[in-house]
Amino acid sequence: MAHRNRSLHPPPKAAGRIALLQPFLAMEVMERAFALEREGADVIHLEIGEPDFDPPPAAVAACAEALAAGETRYTDSRGLAPLREAIAADRERRFGVSVSPDQVLVTQGTSPGLLLVFSLLVEAGDQVILGTPHYPCYPNFIRYCGGEPVFVPTRPEDGYRLDPDAVAAARTDRTRAIVVGSPANPTGSIQSRETLAALAELGLPLVSDEIYDGLVYDGARVTSAAQVADGAFVLDGFSKRYAMTGFRLGYVVAPPDAVRALQILQQNLFISANRFVQHAGLAALERGEDTRRAMCEAYARRRDRLVAGLRELGFGVPAPPPGAFYVLADATRFDADSRRLASRLLEGAHVGTTPGIDFGPAAEGHLRFCYAVDDDRIEAALERLRPALAECAR
Repeated sequence: MAHRNRSLHPPPKAAGRIALLQPFLAMEVMERAFALEREGADVIHLEIGEPDFDPPPAAVAACAEALAAGETRYTDSRGLAPLREAIAADRERRFGVSVSPDQVLVTQGTSPGLLLVFSLLVEAGDQVILGTPHYPCYPNFIRYCGGEPVFVPTRPEDGYRLDPDAVAAARTDRTRAIVVGSPANPTGSIQSRETLAALAELGLPLVSDEIYDGLVYDGARVTSAAQVADGAFVLDGFSKRYAMTGFRLGYVVAPPDAVRALQILQQNLFISANRFVQHAGLAALERGEDTRRAMCEAYARRRDRLVAGLRELGFGVPAPPPGAFYVLADATRFDADSRRLASRLLEGAHVGTTPGIDFGPAAEGHLRFCYAVDDDRIEAALERLRPALAECAR
């Protein structure tokens, strides 16, 4: 059989900015866990930040009804007007801050929102300050936009407070923004109103990731950056608070003079969020509080059990985290190489954890455990870890 002649082309050369990005290790661990599951293994997933609860029933019904009704076309690039109005009302209800719906841009998850904001703020050579340990994607977004992340270490004994004096010392004439996550991934820390106000006084835009607000414990309260800074960019969404990770729905609340530029970016990069999913978001805001409350009650119980169990196993956990659903635990007793340790625990005990190095060198020697899983699975994970860790400690 004759073969067609094929032109031989060299492999495409990747843009240099791609080489600046690091793999997202939580996803790498999860994807390896999926491969083990396809081979028949029973893996307990403590590596990925995904609620095990179902989304609010009203959100699921609204999404299905919107599809059935033919709500499948583009929307305004900024999002459906009723959803933006509901988001503005929800922000005022939670934080007492008046927000115009015109300041809200609905996105396909919070990550695209971050990409839009950094695309707006960062040019080649610019710097962005962030506390560390940090969410792995923050520096990757900054680098992708041509910027340089500047890390300010935070300490567990201080509740991972982002010290305004340390931020001021790290500032240069190239600094364009300060990133704040509160409650934070991976530490669960919450920045106080006083800290946020002091950061705002430095005169730089705050890029505030508030996706875990509503998942707080022991009477903790979250201050939004919008309460202390008129020029803040607030990122939020539905994935964590309403267990809607797969819906991919988030939003940016931006200063009025930045909205038009973000809208143009959205038009070009993403067009709009899915129309029928936006209906689900509206229903979640209107009727999803019971789901959030039930999750919060369960997470508080699971957090306490996981922290106690990890301490019994020999991990260092200075204090229970006040927010989100993660425990960042010191694992140096077993292995200072967090990637190697996470791999051993996944392959040997079939328990997924996230290597601390995913959150920067400041978290190396740690593992992050997610407690957004069923109580029985937490107990089973602790039992599986005991002999595996004993082997690691030898």
